[in-house]
Order: sequence, then C-alpha cells, then structure tokens
Amino acid sequence: MKSLRLIPLALMLTTTASSAQDPLARVEQEAAKVSPAMIEIRHHIHQNPELSNREEKTAALIADYLRKLGLQVRTGVARHGVVALLEGGRPGPVVAVRADIDALPVTEQPDLPFASKVRTTYLGQEVGVMHACGHDVHTAVQLGVATVLTAMKADLPGTVKFIFQPAEEGPPPGEAGGASLMVKEGVLENPRPQAIFGLHAFSEMAVGEIGYSEGPALSAADTWEVKIVGRQSHGARPELSIDPIVTAAEFIQALQTIRSRSFSGHEPGVVTIGTVHGGQRHNIIPADVTLTGTIRTFRPEMSVLAEARLRAILKGVTEAGGATGEVVRYERGAPATINHTELTRRVVPSLERAVGKQHVTRVPPAMGSEDFSFFANEVPGFFYRLGQVKPGTTSGDHHTPTFLADDGSIPVGIKAMSVLILDYLSRPR
Repeated sequence: MKSLRLIPLALMLTTTASSAQDPLARVEQEAAKVSPAMIEIRHHIHQNPELSNREEKTAALIADYLRKLGLQVRTGVARHGVVALLEGGRPGPVVAVRADIDALPVTEQPDLPFASKVRTTYLGQEVGVMHACGHDVHTAVQLGVATVLTAMKADLPGTVKFIFQPAEEGPPPGEAGGASLMVKEGVLENPRPQAIFGLHAFSEMAVGEIGYSEGPALSAADTWEVKIVGRQSHGARPELSIDPIVTAAEFIQALQTIRSRSFSGHEPGVVTIGTVHGGQRHNIIPADVTLTGTIRTFRPEMSVLAEARLRAILKGVTEAGGATGEVVRYERGAPATINHTELTRRVVPSLERAVGKQHVTRVPPAMGSEDFSFFANEVPGFFYRLGQVKPGTTSGDHHTPTFLADDGSIPVGIKAMSVLILDYLSRPR
C-alpha cells in the first residue's frame, strides 16, 4: 500500500476559500480529486477482507487515513469500530453517517486483479473471505465523503460524525458486536446527531442510479432452530418408529401457513427453512431432526405473531405424529430499517440534485436485513441504495461468490452523500 501513504496532503486537505463557489460544483471538484485514491483504498480493502469482529487491519487503515485528514478519531468502539468527528467552521446541527467494514465467509469467483485470496477458519471450517456485500465500497465512499467535507470545512455549517461499523453481518456465536453494541457503548452521544445517513451497494441497479424507500426499507430478521425427536428404527419397519423426518416434512409445509393464513395479504413477510439435518443412513429412520430458518417481517407485532404460530404449529404437528418438538432458540436480530418519512422527503431532493432526478428511483421495501436499524431507532435515519453494476456487465446477488461491485459506484456515492449532508446542514428546520 505504498501509494496510499503518498497521497498528497494537498489533495486531502484542499481548503481554499470557496464561499462564492456553488457547493455542488465544489463537491464535484473535490470528489473528482479524491476518487482515484478511494478506488485504490477499495482495492486494498477488497484484497484483504476481514470477518465480523476481526477487522483489525481494516480499522487501522481507516483510523490512519482519518487522522491524516486532521479529524478527531476514536478507535476500539464495539471492538474494531472507528468514529471520527469533523467540526465545521460555522455553527450548525450534528449529523452522523455510517459505513460497515466487515466481510463474509465466501470464496470469491470473479477474476479481478484485486480479488481476495484470503482464507481463514470460521465456525471450525476453512473458508474463503470476500467482500461479497459491498462493504469495501461503503468504506471507500465514506472516506471520500470525509475528505470532501474536510476540504470544505471552513464553510461547513455544523458537525459530521463518521461511524465505521464492524460486524454488520453479525458477530460470531457467543460474541457481541455490530450496531447494537456501538449504540450501547455510546456512539450516538457526545455529540448526539439529529439524523443519521447510510447507503448500500445494490446488485440490481446500474452505476449512476440511486434507489430509496420511504418508510419501511429493509425487514427485521428473526432466526430459529427447532428439534423434532421421534423414535429410531430400521427403515423396513416404520411401524416401530416415530418418524421425525415425516413429522419435519409436515412441519415445513404447515409453516408456510404463517404467511399465507396468519398475515394479511397486504402485510409483507417471508418464512424460510434454511437447513434440515437428520439421519445417518438410507435404511435407518433416525431418532431426531433439526431444522433452522428465518422469518422476515416489518412490524414487531408480526414477529411476535410469527413466533407464536411457529410454536403452535410445532406443538400440533409433533403431538399428532407422536413425536416431541422443541424450539431450541428463537432470536430476534436486527429490527426493520424504517426510513423516517419527514427526513426522507427532506433529503431525496438532494440526491436528485447530485445525480439527476431521472436517476433517483423509489424502490419497494426489501426482505434483506440491515443493523443500521439500531441507529435509526435512536435518531431519525435515512438509508438508500447505490447502483453498483457497470453497464454491459452483471453482478451475482449479495452474499454470493459472483457478487461484483464496480469502481464507478464510488465517485457517485461520494458525490451523492456529500451533497446530502451539506444540504441537510445548510437548511435548518
């Protein structure tokens, strides 16, 4: 990374008087200057990914860069989180902006010159490590925004808190981490922001496009594990068994009535069974079967209803088959990400100004989950999608080996978020 150390301070800290210059033109100018360096940083992070709660080197790179900008930097928040404060030259409100920095246990397939070759051990298995969800892009964009706004510091009306969050994908079992731990450790205090912003690369949208939702944006994510216990027997003597596989099949089928018969047709929701484990041999009816899955909802009361129905279905199906059923765990992960309505209507015009109204689209809520919601539950939040697909190419879905975010999304992201923050700070309520 020699070249990163050679980024001229003049590039990072351009503070010439600009009060007469149009802020949008200034943002474009500064974003164009810094984008090549941010793309280089993105490549480095992509080649050297780190799993959740293990982001030591990524955090060190971020902190070093922010200190060179002259920002007030705090490290070690929620293990490897980095928080930096930029105080503008003029009085004004406080806002926060967040980027996630962790990678996933996925082995990369695209033949990129900066592809990850990193391997590590995850939950006892050797795995590849890859930025298969765009967090390397998010980090590069946010460092670029910090650079642009630092260059405009003299005219900046207010304070910007930059939050670089570890473990968005979820900490390893038995560990705390992510946005919830950052909130618990006071990341939104001293000073407390009036609003928080975030973005996410989007594998279904072209570079240059931005998508947003008003109100519900991303679902809550519950996870569960169920064990069904029967009685083992020879596969040729089913009458001697209590077959947990047949019972599990009935349970799987009946679970789909949660969405189709317990939710209104207007209520979004997803019930998915992700794993089914049981048996050791083709001619043995096993003693037990374990299933895991996820339930996605947008309202807490629907999550409560879904859990109650899962438990009732398990009880009914197992009793009917003579088996026993146990909910080993039912865990509520990140709550739904709900974009603050008033804030959304206030800032969408800024995105339209930054990239052109024709390139900003309202998109339906998605069933993916994001722990940005823990921040947005504390202060008004707005979270939007950044197009990542280079025209003429394709990207695999998020969390897959063929996921591919194009470098061209980085300057777009820097410009859009910088304009959004500047406009918010410059227009008091």
